[in-house]
Amino acid sequence: MAATIAETLKTGEKIQIAGFGTFEMKKRAAREGINPLTKEKVTIPACSAPSFKFGNSFKDTVNK
Repeated sequence: MAATIAETLKTGEKIQIAGFGTFEMKKRAAREGINPLTKEKVTIPACSAPSFKFGNSFKDTVNK
C-alpha cells in the first residue's frame, strides 16, 4: 500500500481516504539553515515533501 501511495504522489495527485485523511505533496521553498557543528550558514535547496492531514471524522472519533 505504501508503494502505491508513493507512486501516486510522484505524479502530483492527491489521495483522499474517506473517513481517514488526505495525502499530498507540498513544495518547500529554498531556505538558509545553520550547520550545528560548524555554525556555518548553508543553503537548503527547494524540494517537495509528502504531507498527510487527518480528516475531521477521524479526529472526532479519536477525541471522543
